Amino acid sequence: MQNITLNVEGMSCNHCVKSVEGAVSGLGATGKVDLASKKVDVTFDETKVTVEQIKEAIEDQGYDVV
Repeated sequence: MQNITLNVEGMSCNHCVKSVEGAVSGLGATGKVDLASKKVDVTFDETKVTVEQIKEAIEDQGYDVV
C-alpha cells in the first residue's frame, strides 16, 4: 500500500469532503480530507490504481488538484 497527500483547491464544506472521499473510495482507495488545510491523505494499492486516476477522480467532482 502507498500513501500520498494531495493539495485540493475548492473544498469548503462537508459535502465537498464526502464528494472527494467518495470519489477516492470508488477507486478502491481510502481518502481522508483535512478541510482546514485543503489536503487529502490517500492510501491505495499501486498495483490497482494510479495517482493520476486518483487525481482525475477528484477533478471529475469539480475540485482542482494542485
